Amino acid sequence: MKHIFLGLIFLVGLSAIAQQTTETIIKQRFKTELEKGNIKSGILHVYSESRGIDIQMAESKEDSISIDYPFYTASVTKMFTATAIGILKDQNKLNFDDKIAQYLPDTLINNLHILDGKDYSKDLTIVHLLQHTSGLPDYFTDQTKDGSPNIINQVLIDPNKSWHAIEMIEFTKEKMTPRFIPGVGYHYTDTEYVLLALIIESISGLTLDEFFKQHIFQPLKMNGSYINLKSSPLDNKLPIVKFYASQYELSSLKSLSADWGGGGLVATTEDLITFLKAFNKDTILKKETRLTMQNWLYETKGMEYGLGIRKVSIDKLTDKESDLQLIGHPGATASFLWYCPQLDTYISGTLNQLEASKSAMILVYDILMAI
Repeated sequence: MKHIFLGLIFLVGLSAIAQQTTETIIKQRFKTELEKGNIKSGILHVYSESRGIDIQMAESKEDSISIDYPFYTASVTKMFTATAIGILKDQNKLNFDDKIAQYLPDTLINNLHILDGKDYSKDLTIVHLLQHTSGLPDYFTDQTKDGSPNIINQVLIDPNKSWHAIEMIEFTKEKMTPRFIPGVGYHYTDTEYVLLALIIESISGLTLDEFFKQHIFQPLKMNGSYINLKSSPLDNKLPIVKFYASQYELSSLKSLSADWGGGGLVATTEDLITFLKAFNKDTILKKETRLTMQNWLYETKGMEYGLGIRKVSIDKLTDKESDLQLIGHPGATASFLWYCPQLDTYISGTLNQLEASKSAMILVYDILMAI
């Protein structure tokens, strides 16, 4: 009996040492990332209940920040907008295959998708929007027909402008050309998620930020989350962490109102992990709806896209033997929210720099390898 007891103590000791080593490696890797000249701040949260991991780090070269500071999540927002659509589906208020013309006014639908002289506007479905298969152009980054600035450039040209959803859709209709017939290709575009947000508002009678608040933030006690320039958090007075494009600070621009249903969420790492845990455990959506959202479509090497959610296969992405996968979403500000089912580990955070998105993905990979 004594030998068994001593053996157990030895095993517990080895586990503690291994855990300490993993945490040390991850913390040092994060610090190394922050030493890069273009990175001004970073936040990282690595959590696994089954593995006893809860690593929280937040550092800034300019301001004093902590893990409780909310940050701009950019396209991580798409998971929330897609989930809101899923909630409406579970309430029997829509189906994924419904035509979007059922829920949006004719003035908005008219001339929305005209390609080679044919009008496909009334063929567009909700699932087309969710999975980026609509063929609609991206008002943010796609080129305009007349060479005028797209909206990502206008955000910088007129930083005090407040954008409205209808205005962004009308800009797309007037200035841009669809890519392909609905359902026959893939093109990642925020235009679709503005339309989805408008559908949520039309069906629910609530603004998007109020819908998030009532159906996601309050039930999950996500007290630090809100839609930028549209609402405030339930209970968090800390300011948003600054983020940058090159040396330009974008966090305070009113023109960021152009980023809404596809990218306007501000949240803390704890809130984001709470959301993804609830999503995985089917406490927000019915299991059937969640599984439908994980009907994967090839996007690019190592990546597949569901309905507002992305899957990364490490072996295909890196050409290295691995069975690890990531399910979640990244954002253009080098923000990220991922779950690795094989390691039962959640990883969330940001590097707050538009040019650092690839670095953020490498950081997440290195964290997986450390675990």
